[in-house]
Amino acid sequence: MNGPEDTSRSQPRVTYLVKRLEQAVRSHLDEATGEVGLTTPQYAALSSLLTRPGTTSAELARMAFTSAQAMNQMVATLERKGLIRRESLPHHRKQLGIFLTDHGLECLRLCEERADQVEKRMFADLSAAEQRTLARLLRKCSSALAGDDARASGD
Repeated sequence: MNGPEDTSRSQPRVTYLVKRLEQAVRSHLDEATGEVGLTTPQYAALSSLLTRPGTTSAELARMAFTSAQAMNQMVATLERKGLIRRESLPHHRKQLGIFLTDHGLECLRLCEERADQVEKRMFADLSAAEQRTLARLLRKCSSALAGDDARASGD
């Protein structure tokens, strides 16, 4: 037996290929975000805050699939770097919402440029139609494993 590439198969399992791709993407994103002085999880947190400003640390932890303690440490680091600020939320004075600073927006923009380059390299041999198909199929697979009855958008 050859591990994930079982000898009874002529091709490796799709799940193995997905994991290999995830590892390669993560490696390239780590390098790309590192050029900006961030980690990939920090970049992901900033991205989330762009679309959901005022998110609490607990909400951000759920969105990032991380523990509240790990997110609290990340938020403290991002705040020290001047990338985010925390403010009391108008509807819940005891809760602090997290917002991007101008410096955070600029770092996020730089990370996005680098992530675009990673995707450009990854998709170099795929047509635009193949890229859309791949995205649609990945959404469907994710939805199926998440237990969603709703079909992925774009079907």
